[in-house]
Amino acid sequence: MTSATRFLAVAALAAVLAAPAAHAAAPLPTVPALDLDRYVGVWHEIARYPNRFQESCAGDVTATYTRNADGTIGVVNACRKADGETMRAQGVARMVTPPATLAVRFAPAWLAWLPLVWGDYWVIDLADDYRYAVVGEPSREYLWVLAREPRLPDADWQRIVARLPALGYDPSRLVRTPAS
Repeated sequence: MTSATRFLAVAALAAVLAAPAAHAAAPLPTVPALDLDRYVGVWHEIARYPNRFQESCAGDVTATYTRNADGTIGVVNACRKADGETMRAQGVARMVTPPATLAVRFAPAWLAWLPLVWGDYWVIDLADDYRYAVVGEPSREYLWVLAREPRLPDADWQRIVARLPALGYDPSRLVRTPAS
């Protein structure tokens, strides 16, 4: 099994693990509006909660979103491993409930009918100019801080970290992502 295939398989498993789960915390709010045409493009991971499916990622983590003709969003996640190799996983996202609730699938298309292969992808914080986004999911086990540039200004970082506890997230669990 190639490392790219392994990465894809692990990403598919992550989608299953990110499926809705019972959570005692208050419902997770999303941003009031998400313009998908502004959201598509390249995002750089600034930080994340540690997770199994990104253990091999040493840095330079990106997510690239493109609009598909059928209304879905194409997803390509990539990262640099410690040996310099780039890993990629391709998936698809669909709007579940506006304004900012999406479902993402990295499993093969023939499994798309299974609800468990779709992971929650909720935009819970977003800069007015779309320079950064914070993505989570209802169980609060996964969290990503994304930005249009590989580095995020400290003022933006401090604002995001200060807001996380109100959303039910522990900012001390965040791990910063190395960028070249």
